[in-house]
Amino acid sequence: MAKFKAELEAALPAIWRYAYALTRDHARADDLVQDCVERALNKRHLWSADRPLRPWLAKIALNLFRNGLHRDRAHLHLAYDEAGDISDLPVSETHMDARLDARRTLVRVAQLPEEQRHALLLVTVGGLSYAETAEALGVPIGTVMSRIARARHRLKQDPQPVQLRSVT
Repeated sequence: MAKFKAELEAALPAIWRYAYALTRDHARADDLVQDCVERALNKRHLWSADRPLRPWLAKIALNLFRNGLHRDRAHLHLAYDEAGDISDLPVSETHMDARLDARRTLVRVAQLPEEQRHALLLVTVGGLSYAETAEALGVPIGTVMSRIARARHRLKQDPQPVQLRSVT
């Protein structure tokens, strides 16, 4: 139990970033993480201590998010740029360019097919490895690699290509 709690605490920042990338809203991300932690604590007997916890938590968060979408289709229409999360940045000319780039990137990522977007977000925002992402999504690692490659290829098709890197 101590190992579970320690890994759970260490995973929370990455799971929150992933939840925010899915929901595009601070309050909904908080709720998703809270639901994820509650589910993980209730189902901790299903977790194997010899495996990393973060992929398991990411899978729980993704499943909760998908279930929430089926219950409330209205959230599908919230665009990244409506979330307002980057309005906190300073407004110098350099930072204004960064805000515009961030907004454009978020919009472009939101337009990716769902399976590509989830794989890409788990790696770049959630900080999971390809193997952990494959585990979280329940697909082979080659499928994850293919989805991420296709997502990155689509993002580079813009006249101003999007460059993504892991935030962890």
